Amino acid sequence: MTKYLLSTLIIVILAGCKSSAELNFSVMTYNVRHGSADDRENSWEYRKDNLSSLIKKHNPDFLGTQEGLPFQIDHINSALPNHSFTGEDRDGNGKGEYSAIFFNQLKYNVLKQHTFRLSPTPNTVSKGWDATYPRICTYGLFKDKKTNIQLWVPNTHLDHIGVMAREQSVPMILNKIKEINTENLPGIFMGDLNVEPESTPILTLKSSLDDSKEISIENPLGPEGSFNAFQFNVPVNKRIDYIFVSKNKKLKVKKYAVLSDPIDLKYPSDHFPFYTELTTNTSQ
Repeated sequence: MTKYLLSTLIIVILAGCKSSAELNFSVMTYNVRHGSADDRENSWEYRKDNLSSLIKKHNPDFLGTQEGLPFQIDHINSALPNHSFTGEDRDGNGKGEYSAIFFNQLKYNVLKQHTFRLSPTPNTVSKGWDATYPRICTYGLFKDKKTNIQLWVPNTHLDHIGVMAREQSVPMILNKIKEINTENLPGIFMGDLNVEPESTPILTLKSSLDDSKEISIENPLGPEGSFNAFQFNVPVNKRIDYIFVSKNKKLKVKKYAVLSDPIDLKYPSDHFPFYTELTTNTSQ
């Protein structure tokens, strides 16, 4: 074979090859319990440092919080110097609860961010259907600085009373995900959904997304439930918190855990945080 033909063959082979980038990342969802609630010995002032220590210990790339008031968000933000957050409060005045998304700003850039209301009027502060409170969903599009892989990450907290509100909110969120994710990028959806696994909203979600617990490569760790009501040494079976992932063959859940370890015989919140480790790759 001549040098010319050999060189041409090498060029053709290289042109047909695509490099692959892999991203390993972690996600946590955590209802941090309303900081103005009168929880006596479990009030925010007595548990805030334990809560932030737990988050720092696992150091997730992405953290979705629910029920956090501005002073709680500020505390978590100050405890995570490598992180920033995106989101707006549900009352639209800077004083209400957030469905915030914290992200490691050393590793990721946020390309897009938005908070919408779970109601027929998503662009104005409003309560939807039979909800007790205004409910919101915050999402962001994040780009890994090393691999340039992009991820969509929505976070929400559905109403605890309104059955119709929960059943209407889930299709609304799924439609928004479909609307924004036109390139079929890998995505994570998390939050306190205030319903258990066999409910209509969860079954609706599972028609479009995968429950990270069910597809974890490693056996899931921790209890079945997530709502502990600050009751130490009582079995926790009620699961109302979730991390879902897009049905994307390039996205895999390596590890799933419910973090139930107490600190000083107390839980840092009335919910356990859920933690996952994931991997995704893309051809470049």
